[in-house]
Amino acid sequence: MLDSNTSALGIIFPNSYDALVPELVNVRLMASIPFASRYRLIDFILSSMSHCDIDNISVMVNNNYHSLMDHLGSGREWDLVRKNGGLSIFPPFAEKSSKPYTGRVGALASILENLRDQKEKYVIITDTNLVVNFDFNAMIQAHIETGADVTVAYNEQELPESFLNSQSNDNGYYYTFGIEDGRVKKIYVNIKESGVKNCSMNIFLVERELLIDLINTAFVRGQEYFERDVLLPQLNKLNVQAYKYEGYVARICDMKSYFDENMRLLDDYNLDALFSGAPIYTKIRDDNPTRYVDGAKVNNVMVADGCVIEGEVENSILFRGVKIAKGARVKNCVLMQDTVVGAGSSIEYMITDKNVVISPGKEMKGTDTFPVYIGKDQKV
Repeated sequence: MLDSNTSALGIIFPNSYDALVPELVNVRLMASIPFASRYRLIDFILSSMSHCDIDNISVMVNNNYHSLMDHLGSGREWDLVRKNGGLSIFPPFAEKSSKPYTGRVGALASILENLRDQKEKYVIITDTNLVVNFDFNAMIQAHIETGADVTVAYNEQELPESFLNSQSNDNGYYYTFGIEDGRVKKIYVNIKESGVKNCSMNIFLVERELLIDLINTAFVRGQEYFERDVLLPQLNKLNVQAYKYEGYVARICDMKSYFDENMRLLDDYNLDALFSGAPIYTKIRDDNPTRYVDGAKVNNVMVADGCVIEGEVENSILFRGVKIAKGARVKNCVLMQDTVVGAGSSIEYMITDKNVVISPGKEMKGTDTFPVYIGKDQKV
């Protein structure tokens, strides 16, 4: 446990990269996208912070945040109900002068007074498009040991095809780093080169007082993006250290990656890599255990509570309350909460949102390269 002189507060941006998955964020934001049969994407960052005794967390919502507020509630599941600190949600227009933000600079500028009132020494800034079980204390320790002004987390991986094939910046910016002896010497914006890169995880650690000064200056100059407009021009002035993360990372950058990253967890190795560390918490839904009716056939599935399975399910992720009727066949699918697959139906390579109903006798099939998505509350 860190002492009071090295304590940190967290700031989470749940809307970042919403544009990467427009279908899934039609009724929610990136942070509240369901993942791994019972979780939301924000659960992984929140749980990681909670385990590292970061109990003062601000969530900077921008739009479409009703589902997230419903999911987070008071923050009780993450032990964030506190008299001082705890979980705070900052919507746009929280202050008279605030407005919906484009980048982090405007959002952070709107809460500068709040930041000045805090006591923690460090600030951790994150997005929610990554699924990780992150040890923030290790990152803080590395920050202290290197004497960094700013520490940025990265992992080594090949750039996703959706990044390489993007023809515009409408879906947001992504960053890779040029690193020498642990220090970030170059920041590349939306690079189009294939191969393994030092990919930014959009997790930043900076002293609170320095962050206030940086944001004050950037906001006055009309700058918007923390990485592109604040860090990149000052790499020679600021000691920006790179923190390499070698744990499990699932990066959600389009519908295909969302499907693939869910399906990867059907491999026990990946499942253990993500969940064998600190527990991941989520909103509790009191429900019955999953019931497997006589005649049901199940092979290689991840199933949440409250499901009723009478048919056949193979290589699939089932969220809470999913019902598979007798004679139905489900293969290579991600079925979100309360999906119903009617008797005699056959579906393959499908993603269904919440409360979807597949009528009896239907046959629907996508492909591994193009899974078919059905929106919330639809009946087909």
